[in-house]
Amino acid sequence: METDSISYQKSGYFNSLIIDYLNEKTELKELYNRFPKLENFKYQIEEKSKQFDSNSRNILVNALENQYNGFQISEQTKNNITSLSNSTTYTITTGHQLNLFTGPLYFLYKIIATINLCKKLKEKHPEHNFIPVYWMATEDHDFEEINHFNYKDVKIKWDKKSNCPVGRIKTEGIENVFKSFELELGTGEIANYLKDLFKQSYLKNDTLSHATRYMVNALFGNEGLVIIDGDDSALKRLFIPIIKNELTERKSYYEISKTNDKLKNSYELSVNPREINLFYIEDTIRERIIFEKNEFKVNNTKLTFSENEILNLVESNPEKFSPNVVLRPVYEEVILPNLCYIGGGGEIAYWLQLKSVFDIYGVTFPILLIRNSVVLITEKQNKKANKLQVTWNDLFCKQTNLITLKTRELSKLPIDFSVLKYNLSQQFEKLLQITTQTDMSFFGAVKAQEKKQIKGLENLEKRLLKAEKRIHAEKLNQIMLLQNELFPNQTLQERAVNFSEFYIKSDGTLIEKLIETLDPLEFNFTIITL
Repeated sequence: METDSISYQKSGYFNSLIIDYLNEKTELKELYNRFPKLENFKYQIEEKSKQFDSNSRNILVNALENQYNGFQISEQTKNNITSLSNSTTYTITTGHQLNLFTGPLYFLYKIIATINLCKKLKEKHPEHNFIPVYWMATEDHDFEEINHFNYKDVKIKWDKKSNCPVGRIKTEGIENVFKSFELELGTGEIANYLKDLFKQSYLKNDTLSHATRYMVNALFGNEGLVIIDGDDSALKRLFIPIIKNELTERKSYYEISKTNDKLKNSYELSVNPREINLFYIEDTIRERIIFEKNEFKVNNTKLTFSENEILNLVESNPEKFSPNVVLRPVYEEVILPNLCYIGGGGEIAYWLQLKSVFDIYGVTFPILLIRNSVVLITEKQNKKANKLQVTWNDLFCKQTNLITLKTRELSKLPIDFSVLKYNLSQQFEKLLQITTQTDMSFFGAVKAQEKKQIKGLENLEKRLLKAEKRIHAEKLNQIMLLQNELFPNQTLQERAVNFSEFYIKSDGTLIEKLIETLDPLEFNFTIITL
């Protein structure tokens, strides 16, 4: 095919805010700290080093060691955790929900981007250590978003009701999910590996957070990936000052509101802050904290607190307070010696609304990097694309536009009537000049005739296009089938398909191939042939 990548800007899958960010539009500079270029990390290191102290490092290391208690981990991961106590060690972080069996493919791309960026930074700055971190979104409570994944057009779903923080969900009853997945996988060495991975992860661990840690560690532990759970009392203690300020001052609400006022006329906003951007969290609930009639109330419960009571609770039990989407990034940057956050377009869009919140709390704003995006293609599909003479620019088009484009290319007739319509307009322009020398009622008649003639040409163009589509239907159908294979349900493959399908197609080499191929600082959809 013509190319093995297509830029994010030309792909049609990113909103205008992200495109302007990638193009480093001057008007957006105040929304971020530094653009993700290799040379900018030197300055990010200098800034973060002044903020993150040895006490925070020791608390982080102790918390991670406790979280990994009972798990077998690689020497590289073990060394990475230990090295976080050193002032020369920094993290590169991505975060994601606890999707069942990783959920969609892009879960892998986020983690691989963190791993590969750490390698690039180590080459550039050998005097420092760079640790890839996966932040588990254990405190989210939208179970419906994560309780399924797709394998070969079959939805594998965990039928269970839950409103509690997802990391605390018990894995009881997940055996039926395994039975369904096992039937779909069939037999073979790689299929058996995936079955065992699912079984060891979800049938041998008691909570979803433990199951996810086991699974992700099994996939990426040899790369030294460190997995962190923010639902941790010791880590929350580092966040106490900001929790208190959020309850009493509401600074984040006012700051983001000001940012949103600047952006709302030009961009679609991802985040709208609440007056208090915290949840109250226990094993069975995660509900908003609201302030009404001089009391702090936990939404949908009978729990109420005076100001003194809730501030005392923060001191004694900070684990009962959970940051929402506005404050979770701040929490992450408070507890990690982090340089860069890697996320999808939607995530980076809401991070761009948050810089002023970081500023008021004196927390270094990380470099924001859009994760790698990939389209995986088989040799057979690649040959088919070449035979059909379609490019990646073609395949990234909306299907209706693609079929029109290819029909025009296949047809021996000039289907585009743009020149005819232009010439017709020029003729009517001359007629309109005549109207200035005669009765002005003639003007309306000319304009009406022009509109009628242009409309007639457009109808003829549509009929000719429709006729040519019938003539070339066989080839056009083949093009549509290929696009449907690569863009299931007319969406990105990485958002629709689970990694297991391609893990089998690649004979178990998928992750190694992705790590070998992807460059985290290239802002392109990468096409990888398996």
